[in-house]
Formats: sequence, structure tokens, C-alpha cells
Amino acid sequence: MNKKLHYHIKKPVDLSKLPEIKGYDFEKGFELDKFVKSLSTSGIQAANLGSAINIVNTMIRENTPIFLSFTSNMISSGMREIISYLVRNEKVVVLCTSGGGVEEDAIKSHMPFRMGDFNVKGEHLFDAGVGRIGNIYTTTEHYSYFEFFIRDVFEELLKKQKKEGLPITPSNICWMMGKLIGEKKEYNEKDSYLYWAYRNNIPVYSPGIIDGAIGDIAYFFRKKHPEFVIDNVADHVNLIDYILNCKKTAGIILGGGISKHYILNANIFKEGFDYSVYINTATEHDASDSGGNQEEAITWAKIKPNALRVKVFSEASIAFPLLVAATFAKN
Repeated sequence: MNKKLHYHIKKPVDLSKLPEIKGYDFEKGFELDKFVKSLSTSGIQAANLGSAINIVNTMIRENTPIFLSFTSNMISSGMREIISYLVRNEKVVVLCTSGGGVEEDAIKSHMPFRMGDFNVKGEHLFDAGVGRIGNIYTTTEHYSYFEFFIRDVFEELLKKQKKEGLPITPSNICWMMGKLIGEKKEYNEKDSYLYWAYRNNIPVYSPGIIDGAIGDIAYFFRKKHPEFVIDNVADHVNLIDYILNCKKTAGIILGGGISKHYILNANIFKEGFDYSVYINTATEHDASDSGGNQEEAITWAKIKPNALRVKVFSEASIAFPLLVAATFAKN
């Protein structure tokens, strides 16, 4: 053997104690439990999803308060029904989302969104009065109805504010939306997570609630009612006070943006989450918050160094249903 080549070939370490890479054997039929167990030894992102399932089952087993954060496209999509299931059955204690994640729940309680196409020309859809969210279609009609609905929400909250002398917060808006979705005959509350959050007294925090249609309508409402004020700080105080009273906290974070960062940042006051599962496709090469991984979050005390944690690099509409099927739905 060439001496130089021999020099570079080193005796390998013993890897026999590590799990063997092995996928599911469909020749033996299909059993969900065995399929889920096989993810952990399949490698690549299947293994990360398997780890996420194990971590969430630990959260559930230890009865740790679970905070669920999600972006608005989760509500645009069929993830809305899965999130509603979790809220209806009180599987989570706090929700955090963007303005779109709030308004689209109310809109879909009145009229459904429709399957569309990623590749249709924007000008054609615009001329047809259709808005596109990926391959999901909505229409100007949806938002015309929503304008009347959210005005009713604002009117009710303004009356309450004048009577009680308390500020209106984003979580108050979400609470009133859930209440009115349940009361209005033309609305179907069955799959509305806002309705079930209202029913089960689960707070919905949306620090960027005015970034969307709610903010557009709030502009005109404020012109008519200068005394109408939305107080984000009151929500922030309530959220942090709740976290400080928890022995441990667990986070399931779908996507990135403000909903991801807000719930992580609030947990700094308790030196970070004890359990953390991320599901998103963002990478950290651009130093964005959405792409920031859990090791970065540890440097800010958003997640504890010894926390059980994993990031699943996957589009959430694929991974999240599998996660719920193997955890909350089983338990």
C-alpha cells in the first residue's frame, strides 16, 4: 500500500452503539405507531420530525404548559382545523399569531377559501377580484364582509372600554372576535380557533395585529373615534406575568416572523423555554429572525441551554399534521 495513502486511512471509531439507519417496512402493512417510530432512524429531516414527536410527547406527559405560535398562512391553509382541534380540546395554553392569522380565521368562519394555483398571473387574479396566498384563493367579497364584522368588534370593545375604563388590547380584540363568531348566525364557529379560545379562555396574542385588514379598518375607525386606542403593553404584561407563574414552559413554533420572536422573547423573563420545537424552512445565512436556530435563541436566553429542542426543516403544512397525529391526537 502507498505509504501516503496508508497514513490518511485511520482506524474508524466504533459506531455500533448508534441507531441503525433504517426506514419503514411497508411489506409488513401499515401501523401508525411503528411508522412514527421509524422516523427517528430514517435520517435527514424525518429523524428531526421523529425527535419533535418525542419532545412533544414529553411536554404532554409532564403536563407542561404549551405555547403555540404560528404564521397567518397556517390559518389560510388546512392547518386552521388542526389548530382549532388543539384549542377546542385545551391542548395548548397560549396562542400567538400575526394579524393575518387572526383576521383569516374570522373570514373563513363566514366563507371558505378555495384551492388555486401558484403560477397564475397576478394581474389576471387582480382583475378578477381574487387575492392569492400561495396556491390558496380568497376574494374581495371575503374582505367586504370582514369589514362589517370587525367594525362590530371595535364598537363592542369601545363600549366596554368606556364602561370599565380599561384599555383595549390585541387579545381583547381576539376574544371579542371569538365571541361574535359564536353569536352571529351567518358565521360557523365549529372550526374557528378564535371561537374555541374564547370558549376555553385561552389568550390569543397578536402583537402585530394591525398589520393587515384589521389595521386598515382600525385607521378609519380611529378617525371617527379618536378615543379608540389599542394597548400592546397591557398584553405584554399579562403574558409575562403568566410565564413567570409557570414552573416550566414549552413552545411549538410554526414558521417565523413576529409570532415566532414574540413568544420566544417573552420567555426570556423565565430564562427561556424548557422544551422547544421549531417547524420552518428558513435558514440562518441571512441572520434573519425567522431563520435563527435554537442555538442562537439560547444566546438570548429565549431557550434554556439544557432544553429538549429540535428544528424540523420542513414546510409546516406537511410536518405539523404528522406531529399532531403522533402526539396530541393519540393522547
